[in-house]
Amino acid sequence: METLLDAPTVSAPIFLTEGAVEQLNNIRQQESIPSEYCLRVGVKGGGCSGFSYVLGFDLPKDNDDIFEANGVRVVMNKAHAIYLLGMEVDFLNGLENRGFTFNNPNASSTCGCGTSFSA
Repeated sequence: METLLDAPTVSAPIFLTEGAVEQLNNIRQQESIPSEYCLRVGVKGGGCSGFSYVLGFDLPKDNDDIFEANGVRVVMNKAHAIYLLGMEVDFLNGLENRGFTFNNPNASSTCGCGTSFSA
């Protein structure tokens, strides 16, 4: 029986830095996330600038594209690609900032926290 994970992948609309991949692999191992789960990247309404980023592990759904970004299997709702095309996800581990960052060329403005944007 064919599953969504067997479907052909499309070219990656986003880029994951080495730092992001390392942190995602650490999270997967620490949380014992099953291998059939993919990294879900997306957007949702809300946040101080209009949209917030979605980043977490999830199973593919019918309306998702599946692709590989820097060795990580990623799923994204097809409708979210217009907001995220060309985005870079990084992980900062500094004294002042620690966490995932989103460098999105489609964002016309972002909030101070970096997790919310408008398009």
